[in-house]
Amino acid sequence: MTAVREAALGLLRRKRFWAVLLVPLSLLLNGLCIRSPEFTERFISRGVYPAVAQSISFVTGLLPFSLVEVFLALGVPLLLVLLARGCFRFFRRREERRRMAAGFAATLCCAAGIFSALYVLLCGAQYSRLSFAELAGLPVRPSTAEELGDFCEELTAFTVALREQVPEDENGVARCTDSSFYTTARKARTAMDLLAEEYPVLEGKYSAPKPVFFSRVLSALDLEGVFCPFTMEANVNRDSMAFSRASTMCHEQAHLRGFIREDEANYIACRACLRSEDPSIRYSGAILAVIYSMNQLYEADRERFDEIYAGYSGGMLRDLAAHRAYWKQFEGPVSDLGSSVNDAYLKANRQQDGVQSYGRMVDLLLAEYRQKKSIG
Repeated sequence: MTAVREAALGLLRRKRFWAVLLVPLSLLLNGLCIRSPEFTERFISRGVYPAVAQSISFVTGLLPFSLVEVFLALGVPLLLVLLARGCFRFFRRREERRRMAAGFAATLCCAAGIFSALYVLLCGAQYSRLSFAELAGLPVRPSTAEELGDFCEELTAFTVALREQVPEDENGVARCTDSSFYTTARKARTAMDLLAEEYPVLEGKYSAPKPVFFSRVLSALDLEGVFCPFTMEANVNRDSMAFSRASTMCHEQAHLRGFIREDEANYIACRACLRSEDPSIRYSGAILAVIYSMNQLYEADRERFDEIYAGYSGGMLRDLAAHRAYWKQFEGPVSDLGSSVNDAYLKANRQQDGVQSYGRMVDLLLAEYRQKKSIG
């Protein structure tokens, strides 16, 4: 109890107690957001978030590399060194242990307060905003296997035609029109801006996606991209399949623009890609939709699935085979751990389907298909 009392007194003396108060305040704000999506939408998603997010994005966007990756690569080891140094001093200077423990506890509490406040404002509260379907006027409802089959049939034909326009690498696998990651990233951001003309809720000046230098680490963790709310960066795995890169860029951009739920980010990514004039980017969105929609059809109507799958072009089959081969090499304990952590994180944020929530984008695709009676 003495150490706790010292920590409390240390906070008051150092005038840092306000940071500790951010923990309960953040919990209260998050609870209010959960109870009232309308409040979240008005005051957070369209109030605080755009102003803060675009400001941070502007600053970090000046850097061509991922700031959060630099922190993880350099900052974490530095923190470990400082922690080891502190432990050494703690055990060596017996007479100062109480004061050092109080100071460490005070710093830890302040860091927790600041972290929780930033997380709620820049990410956590966004899980409670109005759904994209409500904001876009998409009539989401349960679909029959027949509706799903009809949609998959038209989507596949659309994607087969797109695939013929896409350049290939030496193995006959689809590649990006531009070899430069940054050029594709700028095109992906432009595609998002074009989609924002149809859905103004996506408007804003945000930085383009960034490549992750240690992309093989992301692959080992079964990740194609990561959004960091603290630096407002859309980080993308540059080592994964080229034909899926643009849709991943748009997916992370959707998070950056305030839509954190995975099914919505997938849907927004698909729609944004299809707005691009670049055939490789359009194909990236279309093949994403094919993969998830056909997976749903496989569960609903295997016979119809086989019938439509037979219509895949040779190029599509090569792409999907290369995609499976790439990710298969990373299967193992590390990949399982990455998927488990991601699954737990999503469920902790009330996406009860966990990693399966990515696939619920099909509901949004079908809602749009019923409304517009066309694809693309």
